[in-house]
Amino acid sequence: MKISQISNLVSVEWLQENSNASNLVILDATINKSIDATALRIPKARFFDIKQKFSDTSAPFPSTLPSLQQFETEAQTLGVNKDAYIVVYDDKGIYSSARAWWLFKVFGFKNVAVLDGGLPEWNKNGFPIEKYTNETYIKGNFKAHLNLDLMTNFKGINQYSQDSNTLILDARSQERFKCQVDEPRIGLRRGTIPNSKNLPYTMLLNGYKLKPQSELLAIFNNLVTHKTKVVFSCGSGITACILALAATLCNFNNLIVYDGSWTEYGTLTN
Repeated sequence: MKISQISNLVSVEWLQENSNASNLVILDATINKSIDATALRIPKARFFDIKQKFSDTSAPFPSTLPSLQQFETEAQTLGVNKDAYIVVYDDKGIYSSARAWWLFKVFGFKNVAVLDGGLPEWNKNGFPIEKYTNETYIKGNFKAHLNLDLMTNFKGINQYSQDSNTLILDARSQERFKCQVDEPRIGLRRGTIPNSKNLPYTMLLNGYKLKPQSELLAIFNNLVTHKTKVVFSCGSGITACILALAATLCNFNNLIVYDGSWTEYGTLTN
């Protein structure tokens, strides 16, 4: 059995039904996870280590886009092939899995989906889980092709913030966006990117899962109006990708994630 097509979001029921497909790769993109003797996973899941393997650890800001060579090598090490169909999940529902999904898009791979509700929804349905084991995989033949149209940097965000045709949406909480509370990163000032609007990523969720498309569309239509591009920001480029996922599901185009997000912007500006 092989998978021949996949949407950007799949249910836990779909994953359970297709779990034995020969070209399915399940990736656990839980952030800051320790893989030890007690770590649990959806059966056959491979650990997608965002912080150490799929970020530029030499960069001054967290979770920064890795190089093409790094991403390709690490994906191959996980046994990812060109014909793979990938499902990514995390242990919060939909959180860092959206970042992993977006990274594959940035590196030119389209056959990737986020598991709606992640591990909590999987557990809620009583589907099997297992302990991690020490595994190595046959090196995959995955090839990366960088699509920089999907990411922007500090220079780019400054240009977008002055462009009347671009909407910048900030996925941080309302309290952080309105500068009512300190940023969680020690020493990082409070603030917002000029001309940005706030759309907390939690507004897109019903519990662990994304809201239905009709509700997501109503939220985005109220904000996007005449804009031709939408740029997503957050604290460090993780939850911005949840907004990018939801907007993709609503068939919006010209979607961009600000990689450094507020951690970079707040550090480099006064």
